[in-house]
Amino acid sequence: MVKLRLNGDFIEVREGIKLSELLGELELPDTRIAVELNKDVVRRNDWGETVLRNEDVLEIVHFVGGG
Repeated sequence: MVKLRLNGDFIEVREGIKLSELLGELELPDTRIAVELNKDVVRRNDWGETVLRNEDVLEIVHFVGGG
C-alpha cells in the first residue's frame, strides 16, 4: 500500500495506482477540477500516466460557478 496526503487527510491506496484511477475511485468528475501533486499542477492529459508514490501530497480543487 501507498500512503498519500489528499487535501490534508492521509489515505492509503494500492501501489502503482495512477492519478486517473484514483479520481475514478473517488468518483470525481474529470471536468471542473484541478489537481496539484507535490505543489505542481498536473495537466489533465497527464492524469492517466501519473503514477502516485508513497508520501505524495495531492490537492484537488473543484471549480464552482456563482455570482
